[in-house]
Amino acid sequence: MKRIALSTLLIAVLAACSSTPMKEAAPVKVEDKSPKAAAPAPTAPQAAPATQASAGETNPLKDPKNILSKRSVYFDLDEYVVRDEFKPMVQAHARYLTQNASAHMTVQGNTDERGSREYNLALGQRRADAVKKAMTILGAGDKQIETVSFGEEKAKCTQSEEFCWSQNRRADIVYQGD
Repeated sequence: MKRIALSTLLIAVLAACSSTPMKEAAPVKVEDKSPKAAAPAPTAPQAAPATQASAGETNPLKDPKNILSKRSVYFDLDEYVVRDEFKPMVQAHARYLTQNASAHMTVQGNTDERGSREYNLALGQRRADAVKKAMTILGAGDKQIETVSFGEEKAKCTQSEEFCWSQNRRADIVYQGD
C-alpha cells in the first residue's frame, strides 16, 4: 500500500513539474534618454566614391575630393561601435584594400583624457579592433590591417572640454608609407 501511495505521489509531483513551452515575447526597444554632450560630435565627410588609381590618375588616398582621404572614425563617450555616419568611409577603405592586395594599414585607437590609463588603452584597442572587424567583414584582408591603441597619448585637442574630448575619441587610419 505504501508503494502504491509513494508511486502515485511521485507521479503527481513529476506531472506538476512538467509544463508547456511558452512563446518568447518580442524584444522591447528601449530609447536611450541619457543626457548627451552639448557639443555635436564630428560628422562623417561626404566625398566621391573610392576608385583605384591608375598611372595617370592622382592617388585616391591623397585626393581631398575622395572619401579615402578621410581617415578618422569618431566614437561616442565610452563606446566602440562604428557609427552609421562613418560606415561609408570604412566601406570605401575596405574596398580599396580589397582592390589593392599589396596595401597595408594600421588603425590607431584613441580616447579622450578621462578614465585611467589602463581603461583608455583598452578602449582605444577596442575602437581600433571595431574598425578592423568592419573592414574585414566587408572583404578586406585580415593581414592587411594592424591595430594599435594609443589611449589618450595622441590627442588632437588638449583642452578639457567636450568639443576637444569628442575630437580625441577616434580611430585613425594610417596606410603604410604615408
